[in-house]
Amino acid sequence: MEIQTELIYHYPWLPSLNNIFSSIASQDPIEFIKETFEKYPPSEIRDRILELFRAAFENLEQIMEYKVDKLNVHCYLILKIFLYILNNRVITNRIANLYSKITYNELINESDAYIYDICMDLKLDINYYQLPIKFGINITKDQQEILQTNFRIYFIDYLKLSANLRDEYRRLINNPLSEGYVFIQKRSLIRLLQEYVRQKLIIRQEENKVNLDNFKGETLKIKEFKEMYETISNEWALKEEEFEYSIEIDFKSGKDISGSYPPCVQETLKKTQEGQNITHTERLYIVWFLNSFNYPEDKIVNIFSTLPDFNREKTAYQVRFAKKKGYIPYSCQSLKSYNLCMAKQYKDELCLDGYYSKKYETQREIKHPLTYVRIKQYRTSKIQKISKNQIKK
Repeated sequence: MEIQTELIYHYPWLPSLNNIFSSIASQDPIEFIKETFEKYPPSEIRDRILELFRAAFENLEQIMEYKVDKLNVHCYLILKIFLYILNNRVITNRIANLYSKITYNELINESDAYIYDICMDLKLDINYYQLPIKFGINITKDQQEILQTNFRIYFIDYLKLSANLRDEYRRLINNPLSEGYVFIQKRSLIRLLQEYVRQKLIIRQEENKVNLDNFKGETLKIKEFKEMYETISNEWALKEEEFEYSIEIDFKSGKDISGSYPPCVQETLKKTQEGQNITHTERLYIVWFLNSFNYPEDKIVNIFSTLPDFNREKTAYQVRFAKKKGYIPYSCQSLKSYNLCMAKQYKDELCLDGYYSKKYETQREIKHPLTYVRIKQYRTSKIQKISKNQIKK
């Protein structure tokens, strides 16, 4: 099936790019960059690329305007080249998340027929029905909703697309299946396509520094490309510290206790900073943990804003609901059962060895992350007292 060229302008990540724009796909990257700057106004290329990076650096979920034309194809490929030479996982994840969210908002407005064409271009085994088919009933309190859809996708393709989405409800066992095909509604199908796009931009970090440096050196010989690279690098340098140290928590005393987080919290927050997908259990844990310290609602919500499927309104509601219910974080035993304990990976002495209890005159194990924080804070306060006494002397 020959896909429309306009769809490639719109979605340059489609496989048919290699057929319709074969001359571009087979071109040497350096020559491609040179010809792009010769063919199109450098200022236009610069504006489009920098808008994406700046939006990602500011943790935005959309850009002002998404232009659909042939230059969009060139910008997509140049974007991937920048991600390769920057070789920065955090930047890559943030760009991938932003770009995939833009794609989701574009796809959600496409007709079912176009969605089907896109799926066929991806060589997905999918059935499309012009008249919706009913596949179940959703009962909520006293109300019943008849579930229907125009799409069914073969279970193997469903598993491939959803492999990196860890929500419990996406598991195959929790979805209606018939004759090997999963009934899937348009919005859920587009969410899977969004994840496909995100993965297309997750460029593996280059381990061979010589190859990277050589290629980077060649690209930076192109004046316009070098100027853009320097702008991106300089703006990231200003933002890097903000991203790296943005997870803070103010206790009632006004003191920062972020240095007292247990490894399990550090690891999950690290994943969110990098824009990685995290499980539903990890999301609940972080919300409950930060709520325990009266962390501001808007800052908790912003922590999750880096995730691919982030919905601000929904997240804010869940944070408020958890606060109202007074949920407390999982115990260490529960965290171990969920494979969220990071004590060994972080080689954390307090987690591994426990603490000495004067009351029981014995070494006791840490049984809850909040206990970990209290002990860390206690030890910090003792060190500060000793330091002050030494200064006075």
